[in-house]
Amino acid sequence: MTDRTADPRDPRPLIGEPLALDLLNTRWAGTPVNDLLDEPDGFRTWLSSAGLADRCRAGEAGLVALRQAREALAEAVRGLDERGEVGASAAAGLNEVLRHGRLRRELGAAGPAEHVEVDGPQWLAAWLAVDDFLDLLGRGAHRIKKCAHEACILHFFDTSQNGRRRWCSMAVCGNRAKAARHYEKARA
Repeated sequence: MTDRTADPRDPRPLIGEPLALDLLNTRWAGTPVNDLLDEPDGFRTWLSSAGLADRCRAGEAGLVALRQAREALAEAVRGLDERGEVGASAAAGLNEVLRHGRLRRELGAAGPAEHVEVDGPQWLAAWLAVDDFLDLLGRGAHRIKKCAHEACILHFFDTSQNGRRRWCSMAVCGNRAKAARHYEKARA
């Protein structure tokens, strides 16, 4: 897809998940919840970290479209967490974003090629993220997971061989859980 190297300005605790989940993770735990997309500078940072800065403009219309995509993804993932399926309302939200673009395939001199066409440049990042979510569903909806730490709101795509990954980051949330269990054992 694109070359993804985290932007050094990106403050998020989990970076580099597939594009759909990376967009979802532009909100992370805090009081109040941290939101990278609160302002256009955060949008530029996300585009850079996602490897889309050279393809997408960071204007207000694009930010509105991206927030719409993030809300649709959040609703879809909540359904996966609760029922294991994307509900009709969530599917409608995803499809609303997808209606703004399409994938055109052609055979050129270099072989098969795919081109994304969108209604306007503001829809490209949003469309790519929702399209990526469809790909993740096809690879295994059960592998789209919320971190098991009760204070964490991040999501990840479990690529472990046995599909038993529990934490967004073992170094952060996994260690917190281990430390809490150790503390409880020591108190007992």
